[in-house]
Amino acid sequence: MISTLWPFRKKKEIKKLSHNYGSVVEKTYTPVSQLVLGMYVVELDRPWLDTPFLFQGFEIRTQSQLQAVKSLCAYVFIDTTRTRKIIFTRGITSNSENTSLSKVINIENSVPPKKLGSFEKEIVKAEQAYTDTNTLLTDVMKQAAQGKNIDGWLAKKAVSDCVNTVLQSPDAMLWLIRLKEKDEHTVTHSLNVCVLAIVLGRHLNLPEAAMVNLGLCGLLHDVGKMQIPYRLITRQGKLEGEELKIMQSHTKLGYELLKSSDNIESCVLETALTHHERLDGTGYPRQLKQASISDFTKIISIVNTYDSLINNRANQNYKTHLEATHLMTKLVGTKLDRSLLIKFIESLGVYPPGCVVMMTNGAIAIVVEVNDRMKLRPKVILLRDEDNNPMPEQLIDLAQMATDKNGNVYTIKNVVNPDDLKINPKQYHNTNFLESKFALRKHSGR
Repeated sequence: MISTLWPFRKKKEIKKLSHNYGSVVEKTYTPVSQLVLGMYVVELDRPWLDTPFLFQGFEIRTQSQLQAVKSLCAYVFIDTTRTRKIIFTRGITSNSENTSLSKVINIENSVPPKKLGSFEKEIVKAEQAYTDTNTLLTDVMKQAAQGKNIDGWLAKKAVSDCVNTVLQSPDAMLWLIRLKEKDEHTVTHSLNVCVLAIVLGRHLNLPEAAMVNLGLCGLLHDVGKMQIPYRLITRQGKLEGEELKIMQSHTKLGYELLKSSDNIESCVLETALTHHERLDGTGYPRQLKQASISDFTKIISIVNTYDSLINNRANQNYKTHLEATHLMTKLVGTKLDRSLLIKFIESLGVYPPGCVVMMTNGAIAIVVEVNDRMKLRPKVILLRDEDNNPMPEQLIDLAQMATDKNGNVYTIKNVVNPDDLKINPKQYHNTNFLESKFALRKHSGR
């Protein structure tokens, strides 16, 4: 029995998995959303005896067979050497790839859309969307901790609100994930991963429905941790032996829980199971390699790593944005996808909202909103003057070439760790504070 429980969970045994996840195989991993007629299925995500299929290996020849596989499985393995190419007439194939796009994303030709709104106009709406989604996710985690099914429809509704906000102003949501006060870590981390995934999805110019599914992948990727003893989640230091095996089982536990829930897309199941797989095959639970890992999973791996680095955790120290992205570049090719990582860094900008920066004259400021045309000159709030003395907070737009008292143009020198300066950025999160600064700037005409 679990001896140390989550604060909101009931005492229960960790559920044992019924599926045989097997060993590594040299077959093509395929989410069921990408199955078409003519594909030859050689392995399921469950024992053959648990299915109505008579033969352990078959060609999908009819729409009824195709639907039967999709209704039972989240993914299968196909034998490409025995798969026939079939010409489809318009309207026969499923359009699920258009909404999930979890396997292949057109990275090279993606052009991010223009922001539909501004930080100033969207921060209040963003705060509400973030709070509402956080409340729903807390309820979801409670349900997961108690072994109850998850309402996929409500989760999708919450993520849709986040997508709408990111389309209006990604800066507002990025500000919140960095500066809003944190509650229970797994809940906050999952919500941050959701938002970061949506921000990257927007930068890749994904269809809105695909962005919702990608956000759901981020929101629910760690739901299996609710089935892990709380003492292991909060343990400082590296886990080893049996404790490490228990922790790693959260991917399978999350998959099982989501599979038994309603209105959960197959790409969400897939990501819950595979978000700790690595490109070089050293991940878990199946040691998949790069070609067998979906782009959605690769994205969640990137944003999951980033949020773990920039937010304080029990097992590691806080990293600035630049420190985090520098460390992540060292994981390219083994753990993280190069092209998607480049796009992720582009989506955040050089100085993302919420990071603390030092000006060339020594003044300290916090970034509020990125300027898409002049990415090195965002809107910032000045916190300390050039002599490092506290000053009345002032919002300035660096793109307008604002100057200090000596007539020098404010220019960012580098990102700094606020802890080194004894600055708590979270105190500037308050929307009333932000609205007052925007109002003062309008009044002063700066």
